Amino acid sequence: MKILSAEFIKSCERPDQFPQDRLPAVAFIGRSNVGKSSLINSLLRRKGLARVSRTPGKTQLINVFLVTTDDPRIRKFYAVDLPGYGYAKVSKTVRAGWQPMIEQYLTGHDGVRGVLLLVDSRGTEHHDADAVAWLIRSGIPVLLVATKSDKLTRSERAGSLAALRDAFGILEEADVLAYSSVTHEGRDELWQAIRKMVTSDE
Repeated sequence: MKILSAEFIKSCERPDQFPQDRLPAVAFIGRSNVGKSSLINSLLRRKGLARVSRTPGKTQLINVFLVTTDDPRIRKFYAVDLPGYGYAKVSKTVRAGWQPMIEQYLTGHDGVRGVLLLVDSRGTEHHDADAVAWLIRSGIPVLLVATKSDKLTRSERAGSLAALRDAFGILEEADVLAYSSVTHEGRDELWQAIRKMVTSDE
């Protein structure tokens, strides 16, 4: 599959700003500084498309990217970068506003086909478990993506994925995927998962 284009469309802070054309959408979520922007850039093969920052909480709005591919089954879809949860160098008031905005988008937008929940392959925290539990309760398809896998050896990586499956009660190996935005390991597998999500209602 070839990516024909990937472009930033808009930033949203209210439901009335969400895309209304009902194109399928896949959302990216994870705790602050887990590597969402880096993964999106790696996945879409575009340097600097999503802004990368070392400061937790840089993404404060819902950022929408339109992706066009040569695959007839996923010709166009939205990749949606959601604000990070957990610790962030922003005010408590700003952080408090993220949760309802994220929940409104995920539960109120017809186009959402699934969520890629990014967790650090080197360890999780309670916010990750809370996010998984909420997504499951809401009936939203979710795939755990273990980021920064290049920082682990091959044996450590296998142990990390096993620990994640155990921590979140996941039995199927396909429900957790290792990814490195540095080496791009896991990119093909993640595209397969996205294709499955986008075409799930066909």
